[in-house]
Amino acid sequence: MQRIAGVHCATGECPIWHAGEQSWYWVDIPARRIWRMAHADGALRRWQADEMVACIAAAAGGGLVAGMETGIYHLDLNDDGGVAAQRLAAPPPHELGEGMRFNDGRCDRQGRFWSGTMFMDMGAAREVGGLYRYSRDGGLHGPVVTRLLTQNGLAFSPDGRTMYLSDSHPRRRVVWAYDYDIEAGLPSRERVFLDLAQQKGRPDGAAVDADGCYWTCANDGGLLQRFTPQGALDREIALPMAKPSMCAFGGPDLQTLLVTSIDPAGAGGSEGDAGAVLLLRPGVQGIAETPFGA
Repeated sequence: MQRIAGVHCATGECPIWHAGEQSWYWVDIPARRIWRMAHADGALRRWQADEMVACIAAAAGGGLVAGMETGIYHLDLNDDGGVAAQRLAAPPPHELGEGMRFNDGRCDRQGRFWSGTMFMDMGAAREVGGLYRYSRDGGLHGPVVTRLLTQNGLAFSPDGRTMYLSDSHPRRRVVWAYDYDIEAGLPSRERVFLDLAQQKGRPDGAAVDADGCYWTCANDGGLLQRFTPQGALDREIALPMAKPSMCAFGGPDLQTLLVTSIDPAGAGGSEGDAGAVLLLRPGVQGIAETPFGA
């Protein structure tokens, strides 16, 4: 397990492996920052956006697609460290109102971008979040799932026919599974995949490996947990921080996990590993993510 030197995040989130660039990306949400680390030499770069970036995916035509405070955007990362953002779509104001933003997101296996919304003050416990799909030909669709407190844990099975979604709010702590129509891009037959109310931590960001197992970050539990497609706990990896937030497989062999985390102290920083970004080799292989629009 290796900590990436020179990186601290208030709320590190949404790591992705960009195969075309052989680089890792992740975000620090309240800092409005996007990070990149090159695989070859570990060189770090960062960019500053005008509003919070919560989730990203590589775009087939270049740049990134992102879920942000006010909608879904295409982002170009400039040489001067700035971000050129073009808004692609946004829910109506009554669905993405004041105090809300997009949160967790990723592309399905067909290259459609999915992301959910949340009310940022988690203490208010407002069930106003929804899950949306965006594609170039179909625009914004949704919400297809509603009444979410803190949308998280979005992932797809290797064949793309099962969609996973979590609500990581302390009052929920559940992961659902859905049948996913890969032609229409629609989930159906919602059922509880994992009820983690009695387990340590909350099901935050997630990834699926080549065996179809679901990896979730146990936020407040200091763990990575691997569950089989049948929902059985297969493995736990203890982490040096209490609040891991999301994990992603990458590297040239897709056998490295990058794990982001949250520092409750925020930008000021705490002692120890809160807010760190880690690399580890769990001994299993991930799946290449489909770029948006591919």
